[in-house]
Amino acid sequence: MADEPNRPIAPRIKTTRQPALLERIGGREVIERVVDGFYDQVEADEELRPLFPEDLGPGREKQKWFLEQWLGGEPLYSQRFGHPRLRRRHFPFVITERSAGRWLRHMIQAFRDQGVDEPEIAEIVAVFGPMAKHMVNADEDVPRDPIGDIFLT
Repeated sequence: MADEPNRPIAPRIKTTRQPALLERIGGREVIERVVDGFYDQVEADEELRPLFPEDLGPGREKQKWFLEQWLGGEPLYSQRFGHPRLRRRHFPFVITERSAGRWLRHMIQAFRDQGVDEPEIAEIVAVFGPMAKHMVNADEDVPRDPIGDIFLT
């Protein structure tokens, strides 16, 4: 382009910005149902259930806040806990590739069960797939002590 100083500038193409993914899937109410459905699947999964705390209530709430924020809603999770630092927060749990895959399948099924359309699910999978794989830590020497609900920066 530097060689062509008189080259005309392409006309601006009018675009529309898509609403946040949260709006496109149905908002906070859908997230609440997705998370509840996901945790119901976890409770019934004999292999995955032991990775979760005995009381799933606090995890359900945190997951709802995190997903709402991640999908473009209010930053409720970060206001309470700071930066998500998901990998660090999951170090206390020995996560294998198989358990990460099971987690991902249950989460995606929970979105499908709530009628979320496939294009939006594809967007979610595009991030959740690599994120689930990133959580795998079974063969790593990582700190296994729980960090609790501390605020991380």
